[in-house]
Amino acid sequence: MFERLVRPGLFRIGGGDAEAAHEWTLRRLAALSGRPALLAGMRARYAVSAPRTVFGVRFPNPVGLAAGMDKNGVALPAWPALGFGFVEVGTVTARPQPGNPRPRLFRLRDSEAVVNRMGFNNAGAEALAARLAALRRPLGVPLGISLGKSKVTPLEEAVEDYLASYRALRDHGDYFAVNVSSPNTPGLRALQDREHLDALLAALVGEKPVLVKIAPDLTEPAVAELLEVCLDRGAAGVIATNTTLARDGLAPGDRARGAETGGLSGRPLAARAREVVAFVHRETGGRLPVIGVGGIVDPDDAARMVDAGASLVQLYTGFIYRGPALVRAAVRAVARADRATAPAV
Repeated sequence: MFERLVRPGLFRIGGGDAEAAHEWTLRRLAALSGRPALLAGMRARYAVSAPRTVFGVRFPNPVGLAAGMDKNGVALPAWPALGFGFVEVGTVTARPQPGNPRPRLFRLRDSEAVVNRMGFNNAGAEALAARLAALRRPLGVPLGISLGKSKVTPLEEAVEDYLASYRALRDHGDYFAVNVSSPNTPGLRALQDREHLDALLAALVGEKPVLVKIAPDLTEPAVAELLEVCLDRGAAGVIATNTTLARDGLAPGDRARGAETGGLSGRPLAARAREVVAFVHRETGGRLPVIGVGGIVDPDDAARMVDAGASLVQLYTGFIYRGPALVRAAVRAVARADRATAPAV
């Protein structure tokens, strides 16, 4: 129903402008968030229970909403009602910033992919903290908060910039994701290097679980070095992966639009994201839990991500193309994969 009836209308909003459709959808979900009866009806339709505990946090199911969909947390109550077992807001920065000039979000329909160069557009950590403090009801699922570096902050001051966001938000998040891998903030990916990441994790790791979000474009030796730092500094896990600068696997009709500057997400990223998840799981012997994200467009993609070693998965682009039924189906697929690999007793 979503793909036949709802998605075509959404994709026409704003003359086909992807960001206009995104903003329209968030406004509607924000309005819905104030309607408890409607939320309860949605929850009855979409929510599936498949609980698990990962890095000390209890998740009602293993399928979460990835960062970037609801950067400022404007529609938080709606996401659990759509079946998500956890929600990650952000990426948020210490300072409010408008992000990169528009247009900056592009659909590649034949490839079930998106290119974005948003640039961490958000209202800032203090504004997000105020919104979270004002929530009238508990969210009911774990809340992750993705932290990034303000664009105006030089790399040598990055630690203090991340710390400012963390201090403003630490009472509100169940876990924190350190985003050092977006391709859309100049120089940000340098923070994946050993020296920068070591200093960052030394400052942030403590009372709440801290995970590191990594790029799919890193070589295996670079990922291995990053994982050493994560283990040495007590990171709770890894989120694999962010968007990619590669353009492999695009449908012929999408290649021109795919040449837009920015990070690619969606189906073309699926194989590479699984490779990175599998490498992290193998390299760490399972000591670092992995949230797998990238290219999950159908339920089997979610199951394959878990088979590769992910403890949890996240959706973004797949949700845009397939709608909330994908959340429910992905939870069930992951639960089946868990049962298939469970040891006999």
